[in-house]
Amino acid sequence: MKTKLLLLALTTIGSGALCAAEAPKVGAPAPAFSLPASNGKTISLGDFRGKYVVLEWFNPGCPFVQKHYKSDNMQQLQNQFTGKDVVWLTIDSSAPGKQGSLTPAEANKQIAEWKMKSTALLLDPEGKVGHEYAATNTPHMFVINPEGNLIYEGAIDSKASTDPADIQGSTNYVKAALEEAMAGKPVANAKTKAYGCSIKYDH
Repeated sequence: MKTKLLLLALTTIGSGALCAAEAPKVGAPAPAFSLPASNGKTISLGDFRGKYVVLEWFNPGCPFVQKHYKSDNMQQLQNQFTGKDVVWLTIDSSAPGKQGSLTPAEANKQIAEWKMKSTALLLDPEGKVGHEYAATNTPHMFVINPEGNLIYEGAIDSKASTDPADIQGSTNYVKAALEEAMAGKPVANAKTKAYGCSIKYDH
């Protein structure tokens, strides 16, 4: 049994390393994609060329995600930057039958219940886009500049906890990246380690 568990652990670590090696690099073009939104429309990253775009990986059952939504921190951040013409795409890559998987109707209900302010909630049940970005956690955050290049990848902030009280004293990396880039400055922390629940991929 111990041998089987060890092999499973090594397989998981190996898969993660492979996934990380294939992740898009900061400074490189962000992978193109198209996904259905909860409202039935198909959203393509290419539709937003010329704008800043935030990608936020999402699972409403994850306590790390709940930390930022139930405190209204995520909604405030979404509202702040969509008000500055930033496109905010929330992506659910949970496989059907696994925690966080949402039907379009369930996704729309979640948007209403949490008063989400993102541009759209996109459904990626096969995990294709999640794997293309090597997204590992919820929330895992990416910022793309108007030229279509990735300028930030990693955690939402500097305190990897589920406690909403930690939000106030943390550095919000997404906010900092957007403010620096929009002011014509280089992003000081362009890559950090994402924290949160593992994304519930099918494979």
